[in-house]
Amino acid sequence: MEWDWEFVRQIMPILIEGLQITILATILGAAVAAVIGLLFAILRMVAPAPIARATSFAVEFIRGTPLLVQLYFIFYVLPDIGIRLPALLAGVIGLGIHYGTYAAEVYRAGIENVPRGQWEAARATNLTARQTWIHVILPQAIPPMIPALANYLIAMFKETPLLSAITVLELMNQAKSIANSNYRYIEPMTLVGVFFLIMSLISVFFLRWLEERYTRVDER
Repeated sequence: MEWDWEFVRQIMPILIEGLQITILATILGAAVAAVIGLLFAILRMVAPAPIARATSFAVEFIRGTPLLVQLYFIFYVLPDIGIRLPALLAGVIGLGIHYGTYAAEVYRAGIENVPRGQWEAARATNLTARQTWIHVILPQAIPPMIPALANYLIAMFKETPLLSAITVLELMNQAKSIANSNYRYIEPMTLVGVFFLIMSLISVFFLRWLEERYTRVDER
């Protein structure tokens, strides 16, 4: 089968629409992961023992099961108990919760690296627990975490093709639909690979920039 540039021109708008959905799912999933991860980390560190243990169990359970299974559960099983979610929302929640468990470990390590004296200084100045976290601990803990969190963002982007399993019209799903409708696979699948390669390279360069920037900050 020969490469058909005219066919490429025809399918490109559809694939770009799929790429936009892929990027949107990644960004929203990353936002959910950032919030969920921070919540998990704080609960495991400061919550009463029963809640901390339950949180730890939930984190390990989610990390120990495949993302695809979790997506199927959210989209296909939850409707059996009356919880119906749009495909994209289900995908974003699935990505966010799954990667939130990994982000939780990054947060925990970053928070534990804040010198103990910072906590003591906050108590000495009569700051509340909320003020201590928001104004003292997190501003120092988060910047060094950014490169590690960016790594998970790239990994999340690469796993968005799994959303096609729950009917999200992301890049891979659009490519499969085109291929199955036209019985031509070489162009759509090759373009999917090219799109992911380009976006991954851009992300890698951005990640290296972050690493260099925060390495310089730490050295200061």
